[in-house]
Amino acid sequence: MEMNEQTEQEEKPLLSHINELMHRMRTVLIVLAVAFFVFFAFGVVTVRVAGYLLPVPYPSIYHSISDSAIKLFIYSELPAGLKLININPFDPLFASFYVSFYLSLFIAVPVIVMELWGFVSPGLYRHERSLLKYVVAPAFALFAAGSAFAYFIIIPFMMRFILLYTQVLGVEPTLSLKAFINTVVSLMMVTGIAFEYPLVMSMLTYLKVIAARTWKKSWKWGILAAFVIAWMISPGTTGGIIESIIGLILTGLYFVGVAVAYSIESRRNKNKMEYT
Repeated sequence: MEMNEQTEQEEKPLLSHINELMHRMRTVLIVLAVAFFVFFAFGVVTVRVAGYLLPVPYPSIYHSISDSAIKLFIYSELPAGLKLININPFDPLFASFYVSFYLSLFIAVPVIVMELWGFVSPGLYRHERSLLKYVVAPAFALFAAGSAFAYFIIIPFMMRFILLYTQVLGVEPTLSLKAFINTVVSLMMVTGIAFEYPLVMSMLTYLKVIAARTWKKSWKWGILAAFVIAWMISPGTTGGIIESIIGLILTGLYFVGVAVAYSIESRRNKNKMEYT
């Protein structure tokens, strides 16, 4: 092992690790804060320049990007017949805050992954540090896929179920703005995080923490974990239908993770044979 790599892997004092972690957390918080400010306090208007329409940001809290996202949620997710009402004077502000936070988190996913990796990578071997380039894009893609699954499948189904159920009971079908936005954003957020399931499995196998055969042997526990996660993140208002759908999707992702883990080990063994 080279001298610089030995130096990098020398044990650091606990205070040094804490300081580094705080520094990296500060970077993530700055990115989140800047993105949040842009989404909350800026709108976008199109300007024609040389025959081309270009998006130009401008300061506005009444027509901000988050407000546009809220209107999109209302028009696309709220079924006809289900009325949205404002109960608390500050609910629209809460909705804008919450949507801005979600959009900020979505944008900051690559930064969060890179900063976490930067914190743990000094304790890894040089060949293990190359994992980062294989993680950032899949992490972003899986989070987006999970959010899209919630947006296009879970939420519309749940809203129609609520509308039908209230009509059967003879109750006025209304929903508060705060409850609506909280439900939409929370489901998109947690489902996006849940879809990172196979990526976490692959990383653990790449770092030699858990072997691929262990994932395969533990498939029953993997399925159980998939349905437990589905139960935890589901709205719980559809009689188990949504929970089952999410559980089946996560089960499929678990087996995708198993396949990727075997692929990682196969590639690792192939590289070992080439160098021996």
